[in-house]
Amino acid sequence: MALRETTQTAESDLFRQELVNLINLRHPLVQLAQKIDWDSCDQRFGGLYKAGIGRPGHPIRLMVGLQLLKHTSNLSDEEVVAVWVENPYWQHFCGEQYFRHDFPIDPSLMTGFRKRIGESGCEFILGLTVQAGLATRAVAKTSLAVVNVDTTVQDKAVAFLTDARLLHKARMALVRQAKKLGIKLRQSYERVGLASFVRSQRYAHARQINRAKAQNRKLRTYLGRVIRDIERKTQSDDTRTERLDKLLEIAKRIHSQPRKRSEGDPPKLYSVHAPEVECIAKGKIHKQYEFGVKVGIVSTSKESFVVGAKSLPGNPYDGHTLQACIEQAQRVSGIQPKEAYTDRGYRGHGCDSSTLKVWIAGAKRGVTAAIQRKLKRRNAVEPVIGHLKSDGRLARNFLKGIEGDAMNALLCGAGHNLRKILRKLRLLCAQLGITLRQFLNNTIACSTRLMPQAV
Repeated sequence: MALRETTQTAESDLFRQELVNLINLRHPLVQLAQKIDWDSCDQRFGGLYKAGIGRPGHPIRLMVGLQLLKHTSNLSDEEVVAVWVENPYWQHFCGEQYFRHDFPIDPSLMTGFRKRIGESGCEFILGLTVQAGLATRAVAKTSLAVVNVDTTVQDKAVAFLTDARLLHKARMALVRQAKKLGIKLRQSYERVGLASFVRSQRYAHARQINRAKAQNRKLRTYLGRVIRDIERKTQSDDTRTERLDKLLEIAKRIHSQPRKRSEGDPPKLYSVHAPEVECIAKGKIHKQYEFGVKVGIVSTSKESFVVGAKSLPGNPYDGHTLQACIEQAQRVSGIQPKEAYTDRGYRGHGCDSSTLKVWIAGAKRGVTAAIQRKLKRRNAVEPVIGHLKSDGRLARNFLKGIEGDAMNALLCGAGHNLRKILRKLRLLCAQLGITLRQFLNNTIACSTRLMPQAV
């Protein structure tokens, strides 16, 4: 798949106005487009396309720009493409020369581009936003050496998890796949299975636990019968596919896993379509458990600029994740952090003290006045996480698989950085307008005083 040529041409169209003649060139998004190194994107991602195979690919600046706009504005793939058609500033940001009235791409190509670039490509995009922050002075180069580190949970797009829902959805997924493959089941249990699931939820809501457990046993029985029926009818033919084998494995684990996991048991499954989901205990009254993956956030201590967002599958101990988060921050920013400020959950981190000085909240020995101020500043990473979840897409991840968790976290960090840069440019533009207005007023006043009075 070769890349399409850029739409920028030296010759002007007689019947169309260029975007630069229609928009305000002092707009923050126009200024930001000039600060991003788009040529490096072509060099980094251009090798992922090959000429002579398939349909020509869309320009890399367009694809990268859509990803950045999506996470800056907290939109879905479909929404960002729809808004792009209506917004001339977004089209200029993505490299268009003239205003377009058609969709630039099919929204499904956003997923294909993310799969093509992978986690390393998303790290590169996060690094682009850091370089743009340095170019716009939204973050200082010296600030990249002092960082705050904390972990949070990136929730997955799954429904509230109960045993009855898991058993019901596993049976539904198997029946749906069997219909696609033309496997005629003895009984699908669609009607009685749905009735048992509804009764189970109602009994549980009414605190009639014994009746709810009886319905759960029925759901487990229905799932076991469907599993055995599919295995019998696909044992001697070639209708078994990789998708069916994966669903059967997931359904067997859900059918056999106990309600409470004990030591030595395999990891419990909490979702059919997202088996990588983990149950992470928070210990908070309003939200005791969260279902997703742990993410390590690294932000600068002064400007709260995100320089690292590391997905951490397996729910590891916070202290054991510090080294990986710092290494990612170094790859993204190109600068080795010298000081890291963490909470008490990072005790026993085991990082090399010769290259990185780790200060844990509550430390007393060797703490100077400057270190004490930075320790208090460590709490600034908490509102950063809040903005990543409320203004970004970290609160609910819709991307698939473990790699989707990693890419979503990195792109959320890139969107957070762009929001900070745009705010900085917006304030500078407002200050410049006030200064220019004051200059014009002073000039008019001076010229009025020097003007000779009319007789």
